[in-house]
Amino acid sequence: MRQGARLGDAAWLRDGAVARLMALLDCDGEEARVVGGAVRNALLRLPVGEIDVATTALPEEVMRRVAAAGGKAIPTGIAHGTVTVVVDHQPIEVTTLRRDVETFGRRAKVAFGRDWKTDAERRDFTINALSAAADGTVHDYVGGLADLAARRVRFIGEPQRRIEEDYLRILRFFRFHAHFGAGAPDAAGLLACIRARAGIETLSRERVRMEMLKLFIAPRATATLAIMTESGLLSMVLGGVPFLAGFENMAKGEAALGLVPDPVRRLGALGVMVREDAERLAQRLRLANAEAGRLLALESWWRVAPAAGERAAHALLYRLGPQSFADRVLLAWARAAAGAADAAWRDLAHLPQRWTAPAFPLKAGDFTRRGVAAGPRLGAALRAAEEAWIAADFPEDRAALEAIADRAAQAIAASG
Repeated sequence: MRQGARLGDAAWLRDGAVARLMALLDCDGEEARVVGGAVRNALLRLPVGEIDVATTALPEEVMRRVAAAGGKAIPTGIAHGTVTVVVDHQPIEVTTLRRDVETFGRRAKVAFGRDWKTDAERRDFTINALSAAADGTVHDYVGGLADLAARRVRFIGEPQRRIEEDYLRILRFFRFHAHFGAGAPDAAGLLACIRARAGIETLSRERVRMEMLKLFIAPRATATLAIMTESGLLSMVLGGVPFLAGFENMAKGEAALGLVPDPVRRLGALGVMVREDAERLAQRLRLANAEAGRLLALESWWRVAPAAGERAAHALLYRLGPQSFADRVLLAWARAAAGAADAAWRDLAHLPQRWTAPAFPLKAGDFTRRGVAAGPRLGAALRAAEEAWIAADFPEDRAALEAIADRAAQAIAASG
């Protein structure tokens, strides 16, 4: 790649919602370009997700033009120049060019401008400051094309100053290196991150969670986490000792099974050895309830092994459900001596694809007919019968079920 690069095969820029929006904004004395991650990913021939547009037009003018064309514009961050335009049900953020008036962290005071170079210099990393015109011409004011070619993540300007503007950029430095970097991280950026690492403690847990979960599924996640560990950064984030070998083995296990990388599962491999670890991580990263529940379900992972047999595997799948079963099996596999090609572990991990846990077939009426009164005793009979049914490997024939119900009812009656 070089200066003057073009997005020659970016169909999303030539046709569809983005093209129509660009045509609307890139005319009559105003200019619009696609900026940031979409340009970076297109140059790397990676999937393009969210698309952001920058423009010289003021927010009010953006909204006026969209409305005149019969479109929908939402002033989602109009004080900072951002309007969300919905085109063909696709939301696209449009932000007016800005320049810093005063900088004091994330609450920097900005003014709207018309200088693309000044706007680019406000951004975090050179590879994120590229912009593309409607004809595909890429504009680079900070050396982003050279860094992209070298697979180097580099702060724009003085790294320490960029970090002091927002300490989340420490984690973003590592996250982008894990996704797009190669070799050792940029030395100046790494040193600045280490020196400013205390700033991580000032960040909201939700922002830290967002960055780390994205980092965990990056192609070079393990190598990057190793650098963070050596730099004393990862233990600050996790509040405990990271298990890098388990993390790498988890990634290998997912790949062996053809699974999409799962950030919560990988977090478990990295940081959960006992229940207290799961509880700590759920708090430190302010995980969603479902995410925290998955980590807590990893408890007793060390009990899982193919040698326990099919019946034990059926019981575990029934109790945990498919997702938590897969999480616990993969974690146990990641910490076992067997490699990612082990046939027995692979067969155990594939159990949810070849066996579906049935619903417990006995009901309250099966026990009231046997003289068990409603109330705590009925609940106890149901629980005892379910445990017996699981231990018998989930029989379905009526005779076996009747025998289980008889024994459970008799045991309750004998208990007084």
